[in-house]
Amino acid sequence: MKTIIYIIIGLGVLVGGFFAFNNYIYKEKQGEPVVTQGVTDPKNATYVIDGEVVTLKNGLSEVAIPNSNAKVVTRYFGNEIKTDLNSDEREDVFFLLTQETGGSEIFYYAVGALNTENGYVGTQGLLLGDRIAPQTTNKGEGSIVVVNYVVRKAGEDFSVRPSLGKSLWLKLDTQTMQFGEVVQNFEGEADPKVMKLDMKVWNWQRTTTPEGTVVPAKTGVFTLTLKKDRMFSAGTDCNGIGGDYVTRGNTITFSNMISTLMYCEDSQEGIYRTIFEQAVSFAFSSKGELVFTLKNGGSAVFR
Repeated sequence: MKTIIYIIIGLGVLVGGFFAFNNYIYKEKQGEPVVTQGVTDPKNATYVIDGEVVTLKNGLSEVAIPNSNAKVVTRYFGNEIKTDLNSDEREDVFFLLTQETGGSEIFYYAVGALNTENGYVGTQGLLLGDRIAPQTTNKGEGSIVVVNYVVRKAGEDFSVRPSLGKSLWLKLDTQTMQFGEVVQNFEGEADPKVMKLDMKVWNWQRTTTPEGTVVPAKTGVFTLTLKKDRMFSAGTDCNGIGGDYVTRGNTITFSNMISTLMYCEDSQEGIYRTIFEQAVSFAFSSKGELVFTLKNGGSAVFR
């Protein structure tokens, strides 16, 4: 009889362990933070950076890059403030992280750590840029946080010291654990919480990179349709583009792109296509915009 009881207990432990492990893997694949119970310091919490789960230990994470001697190094940078990010009357923490991926780049991310009854829970990181110069972080109205930093002017090389001031008003979406930009001086607002990739046909507004800003010469022809079946189609001033896309958290990857082969003089199709080749993440703004963050530190805005 005791043998049977031990077997039942053993099976219960195995089944429980299986579901716990499966839940961990599921969260990683979804790009969601894996919550570690009892974290009392944001420098030891877990965050999501570009779709990858990053757990800090004393403000540092080092992960080896496969088939390379290099590492992905994520560090606590600072500019920390304490404020209520999710309106639950508990004091949370907001700060900046840096991440190095083996090259000369140093990417800066804004993150938050929610102060819950079970410990600190990290958010997804919002990319601010490559080799920027952070200045100050301040409390805004309500749960808004204002991040001030300096970037390079359009066309300036990375060897040039940043000199152009920039400010972002950020608000946390507690459903997605992503920060969205609160657009200033805008009459009327959209709600990023209810916006979806497949909600409409998007129109390209502009692309901003370290080299400068490009806007479409022809309005209404550069369109983007993101379908529920993970396929997309895009209109240009010359050829049509189509292919697949995959999302993980707020990251996005476009692949298997095909297009018609007409030649059109002075077309901006090549510039437009680069958006899909460079896109790494997306976010919605309260101005009703879809914003892609690009690998080169730039962004592309659709509306």
